[in-house]
Amino acid sequence: MSDTEEPKPALDAMSARPLYMQLADVIAGKIASGELAPDRPIPSENHLSDEYGVARLTARRAAQELRERGLIVTVRGKGSFVVEEQPASAPDEGEPNS
Repeated sequence: MSDTEEPKPALDAMSARPLYMQLADVIAGKIASGELAPDRPIPSENHLSDEYGVARLTARRAAQELRERGLIVTVRGKGSFVVEEQPASAPDEGEPNS
């Protein structure tokens, strides 16, 4: 084990919360802390599945969840990137329809 590696948060397979949501929360935490910087790529689905011991489809669903939260954007052929400006955490989303 390397001294430079931080212990990664463990995902709880026995939890009622789906693994993809747990993984999305871990990545969202890294974005919020600045560990994953704006306009920089997040780890690939293959890397996430290897690192966290989940299926590639679980990592793909976590990325989809992060896109839905507005935290990442995916560019075909390039990967997924942290958005430049984080969405507001205000309870009302967007402007009302007139």
